[in-house]
Amino acid sequence: MTDMIRASGLVKRYKDVEALAGLDLSVPEGKVLALLGPNGAGKTTAVKCITTLIKPDAGSAEVAGVDVLADPAGVRAKIGLSGQYAAVDEHLTAYENLVMIGRLYHLGKARAQERARELLERSDLTEFADRPAKTYSGGQRRRLDLAGALVAEPPVLVLDEPTTGLDVRSRQQMWDVIKELVAGGATLLLTTQYLEEADRLADDILVIDHGREIAHGTADELKARTGGERIEVVLADLEDREAAVRVLAEVAVDTVRVSDNGRELTAAVSGSATGDLLRVLQGFERETVTVLDVGLRRPTLDDVFMALTGHAAEASDGESDDSEKEMAQ
Repeated sequence: MTDMIRASGLVKRYKDVEALAGLDLSVPEGKVLALLGPNGAGKTTAVKCITTLIKPDAGSAEVAGVDVLADPAGVRAKIGLSGQYAAVDEHLTAYENLVMIGRLYHLGKARAQERARELLERSDLTEFADRPAKTYSGGQRRRLDLAGALVAEPPVLVLDEPTTGLDVRSRQQMWDVIKELVAGGATLLLTTQYLEEADRLADDILVIDHGREIAHGTADELKARTGGERIEVVLADLEDREAAVRVLAEVAVDTVRVSDNGRELTAAVSGSATGDLLRVLQGFERETVTVLDVGLRRPTLDDVFMALTGHAAEASDGESDDSEKEMAQ
C-alpha cells in the first residue's frame, strides 16, 4: 500500500523549546492517521512541517510522492488543509468564500461557482449560503473551513484539531463529514486531543508527547497495552473512600485512581475481571462501604494516555499549541 504522507526524523526547535524531536509518521493511501497528544505535544508543528508552512530543522517529508522541502508548491497542489482556527473571510458569504478559493486555485469562474454549490450542499450549509460568515456558529464556520479545504479535490487532507471548541452536535456532524470523505478515498492526517475522536475515526494512532512518539498502533492495540478491564465505583459517602481504596487495591494491578471529587474510583484488574468484581463487592460488604454504582468497563484511550505519560491528555508541561503558532510566525 502506497504511503501518501511520510515523514522521517522531523526536528523543529524554537530557541530552548524542542517542539519536534525526531518524529516519524506515515499514512497509507485511503487511511486515517490520528496524531494524538495534549496541547504542546508538537502536533501543530508536525502539521506545519508537512504542509510546507514551516521548514523543519532536520528530517524529511513527502506528500503524494512530492518532497516537502524540494517542491513545496507541488505539495500544496496535493493537499487540503484545515487548521485549528477557521480560515474564512467573515465579511463574505459562504458561497463567496468558496468561489474565491476556487478562483485562487485557477478553477475558472464557472467551475469555481459550480464547486462552491456542490460543497455547500455536501456540508449542509445551503440555507446559510448567502449570509456573511461572521453570523455563523462555531460549527458552521468549521464546516465552511473544511469545505474550503476540499475545493480543489485534493487526494490528501490534513485536519488540525477540526472539532476543538465545538458542541457535541457540531462535533458529530464534523465526524460524519470526515467519515464520508474517507469513504470516498481521501487520505487523512488528523490531529486531536480528543481520545474519543481518534478512537472513532482513525485506522492508526500515533501518540506523541514533547515532540516524540510514545506509542503507535490501532485503538484496540493501544488499549491492550494497559492490561485488562477496569472496575469503576461511585461512592455514596466520601467517608468510605479510604476503605474502598483498600478493597480495590487487593485486586488492582496498578494504583487505584481517585477522581477530583473523591467519589469516583477506578482500578485496573487482570485475569478474571468478573471474579475480581465479586471480590470487591464482598470486600465492600465486609467494610460496610456504600456505593451508588459499580461496574466493569474496557480501558479507554484516556487510560492509555495516562499510563503512557503520567498525565491526562488535556494537560501538558510543554508549550501550548497557541504558543507553537506564535513562535512559528
